[in-house]
Amino acid sequence: MTQKSVNMNRGAALLAACFALLFIIIFGRFFYIQATGTVHGQALAAKAEELYESQRTIEAERGSILDRKGRVIAEDKSSYKLVAILDDTLSTDPDKPQHVVDIKDTAQKLAPLIGMEVSEVESILSKDKDQVEFGSAGRDISHTLKEEITKLELPGISFSRDTQRFYPNGVFASHLIGYAQKDEESGETVGMMGLEKTLEKYLHEEDGYVKYQKDGYSWKLPTSKDEITAPENGQNVYLTIDQKIQTFLEDAMNQVVEKYEPEQIIGVVADPKTGKILAMGQRPSFDPNIRDITTYYNDIVSTRYEPGSTMKIFTLASAIDEGVYNGNATFQSGSYPIQGASDIYDHNKVGWGPITFNEGVQRSSNVGFSIIADKLLGTDRLYQYYNSFGLLKKTGIDLPNEENSFFNFTYHRDKVSTSFGQASAVTPIQLVQAATAIANDGKMMKPYVIEKIVDTDDGELVKQTKPTIAGQPISKEAAKETRDILEQVVIGEHGTGKIFDIPGYDVTGKTGTAQIYEDGKIIRGVNDYIFSFLGMAPKENPELVVYVAVKKPNLNGDPGAMPVSMIFNTVMKNSLQYLQIDPTEEETSETKTDGEIDVNLPNLTDLTVSDAQNQLKELGVDLIVLGDGKQIINQYPSVETYVLSGEKILLQTSTTIKMPDISNWSRRDVMKLGNLMSLSITIDGNGYVAKQSIKKGTPVKEGDALTVTLKEVEPPKKNEEQENKEENVQ
Repeated sequence: MTQKSVNMNRGAALLAACFALLFIIIFGRFFYIQATGTVHGQALAAKAEELYESQRTIEAERGSILDRKGRVIAEDKSSYKLVAILDDTLSTDPDKPQHVVDIKDTAQKLAPLIGMEVSEVESILSKDKDQVEFGSAGRDISHTLKEEITKLELPGISFSRDTQRFYPNGVFASHLIGYAQKDEESGETVGMMGLEKTLEKYLHEEDGYVKYQKDGYSWKLPTSKDEITAPENGQNVYLTIDQKIQTFLEDAMNQVVEKYEPEQIIGVVADPKTGKILAMGQRPSFDPNIRDITTYYNDIVSTRYEPGSTMKIFTLASAIDEGVYNGNATFQSGSYPIQGASDIYDHNKVGWGPITFNEGVQRSSNVGFSIIADKLLGTDRLYQYYNSFGLLKKTGIDLPNEENSFFNFTYHRDKVSTSFGQASAVTPIQLVQAATAIANDGKMMKPYVIEKIVDTDDGELVKQTKPTIAGQPISKEAAKETRDILEQVVIGEHGTGKIFDIPGYDVTGKTGTAQIYEDGKIIRGVNDYIFSFLGMAPKENPELVVYVAVKKPNLNGDPGAMPVSMIFNTVMKNSLQYLQIDPTEEETSETKTDGEIDVNLPNLTDLTVSDAQNQLKELGVDLIVLGDGKQIINQYPSVETYVLSGEKILLQTSTTIKMPDISNWSRRDVMKLGNLMSLSITIDGNGYVAKQSIKKGTPVKEGDALTVTLKEVEPPKKNEEQENKEENVQ
């Protein structure tokens, strides 16, 4: 064999070895990839999915919060989110750029519209990102604002569909409901306060998605097998709150704020037969749409106060139940000596001479109740009764951050003082729960605000609250006698609560004037008290318990009970009428006027405006016609809603509507307009409408933003007949 052949064979062998080695490497790599599914740490399946699969989000809705009749208190509402495209590679046509071209010019034009500083917008637009958002300022953009920004024709500025949490009633049980807002990072709506926060696990939604195959140009393949994950909507929460009764309370508190400028107001309305809370509110409050919050506490459950003489209700009931109370027996009023401590005095210091215990109840005699506690009942037995009335422990209401009471039972004088509401502090909800025992023939009902929770997807009941008896501290007979005696506080010759008398309804209850402590000392001034009233009606079979407390009102010479009565009387009377609780025979035959005819609103759709006017003529309501059609296609309030004389009823007659003149409308009427037309309402101030952002006659559509300014002025004068009708429902 020649040398040349040898060399050729060696070369062939070497080449074969190289090919064999390369084959082994490739084959080994193939098996490795096949086994692990990764290349350089990247999953091939994920990479293929990224290149040839796409995903589209199916948005879910957060659950709504509704009143006991299904009227919306909080819901999701469509809006827009502002975005800016910064990636210049997306702009293929230089004449029509798709990205932000002039950062400074864009910032100067955009900043004032979204309420940001120009420098802030410039900073956002200068980020090294393909796309940016503008935080909370760029969310919840209304349709009107979107159109205003669009008209600027700013390159790279666009919008995506979004949702916002909307509270159609504005200031409405706000510390109870709380609020929810978008999370800056995740973009999800999250409860931040009140029921929105504590019920997050029920209200929270989970978006769904659709996965499909696409080609290299991002078009969906006709052979794509879609993978669908359905969205999970949040569950709807129904409260025991009644929108109408809550509105009575809110409006009455607003009137007291306007006239007396108190430091604080608390109001609660409860059904004593079930424990349902029908209304709950306080001042200061806030509008959850704009979150102008000054205090985060729901004072009705989270703050304890010295109850003052409202505590005498339970001292009296305890003595009656124990069989030691004789209302006709007499005692010497004025002062009561306590061994080793200062005397206890009546509020006028000198008393009224020898008086009966029944008169002592009417006059709210501290001395009389001191004798009951110290001599007749005994302070230890009284303490046991307070425990039976639930005043020594939390009620367990389905609300967060409930506070417990405090009773100073260390010294004898303090033990006696608890009988008339000193040396102790309780929460308003504890007082209301205890009062249900007086109103409900001895059976005390646990208070609650969550009626039921319903799955929005299948309508299944997720949770329902049943009325719960929290105890029976006194007998039926003792409860009835207590109500009879306390009625004299309102109608008796010497009663301190005469101002709480409501013609047509027998009211029973007790006034309270509690001291205020600041820096460990009692402050003393004509206005420096918490004035309150805890009452129920009708006396024989109470349907409602109402508690109202007003702290440090500017009385200007008026009695301390005046601002309390402005709330209690209005809420109690209107609520009883709304619930169709019959007044006494005397009220029906002698004092009830035509202006007090209140009914459920009938179905007016498909009627002509003139037919609707004729049908509602006897009710004296104020019809507002929206649109230029001949027949009514929608109405607000809705069918079967309970309406009062003089109330505005909105009738829609066409899909195209022009903005009405809403000058001198109340806050409540503005919210009606927003609900009917699906407007985004922003309200500034209190009182009646003085300015509206959308001018009269301007066409409006769903999603438009309406801003109104209210001023503390009287509404326009009406004719004498209309004024008389409205006075009957104040």
